[in-house]
Amino acid sequence: MSHEPTASDSPPMTPDRLKEMKAQGEKIAVLTAYDYPTARLFDESGIDVILVGDSLGMVVLGYPDTTHVTIDEMVHHVGAAARGVKRALVVGDLPFASYTMPKQAVVNARRLMDAGAHAVKLEGGRDQCDQIEEIIADGIPVMAHLGMLPQSVKMEGGYKIKGKTPAEVEKLLEDARAVQEAGAFAVVLELVRSEVSAQISTTLSIPTIGIGSGADCDGQVLVSHDLIGLFPWFTPKFVKPHGHVAEQIRASAAAFIADTKHPGSRA
Repeated sequence: MSHEPTASDSPPMTPDRLKEMKAQGEKIAVLTAYDYPTARLFDESGIDVILVGDSLGMVVLGYPDTTHVTIDEMVHHVGAAARGVKRALVVGDLPFASYTMPKQAVVNARRLMDAGAHAVKLEGGRDQCDQIEEIIADGIPVMAHLGMLPQSVKMEGGYKIKGKTPAEVEKLLEDARAVQEAGAFAVVLELVRSEVSAQISTTLSIPTIGIGSGADCDGQVLVSHDLIGLFPWFTPKFVKPHGHVAEQIRASAAAFIADTKHPGSRA
């Protein structure tokens, strides 16, 4: 008998509902997905938000970092994931160099929406407020992203924790207030010191979604491959894997190889 999930039968998630969840003290669960079956499984499990992140550059496409991901690749994967979703809010990442100017940002955000996204995400604070406002003016909800910005990893010389100095803390707070004022419905905080992310979460009326930023954010997001152990060659220190899928894949492949090369060897 097939399992009949009920989570995806709930009313569709919306940006306004996420804000209500923050106001009610209900935590928000976010996972990345880049394809139809993964997105469908997460949606059926009751996930609140599915982020089709440009992290697919590393864990799906084999790039060294996110800066190689193109808007065409994002459109392709947003479409695949969105086709598996009934309830969760689908957020598509605007990739590197796809939102340098406000008009360009709107064109590319619309491409992600046309592919099936319900909202888009971009990296940056006050420097991206014009882009945020233009995208929202076109009727597209925007999620912001502060702290460690993966698309700036080359410029910054690596992945570094943010909020270590008073100047960094003040900059993060200023940027958080700025993206909220520009109209962002939520903001991801990546690799921000936990006490700083807690302060930002208290300051803002929009939800904060943490990744490696402590437990006091209004929600948490993880790269799904890290969560289920599907990318065993690197796992961030802050991740506690809840599965070991890579081991199962290797074992299944090894069994198939053995059955093929030595038929009847397994009783």
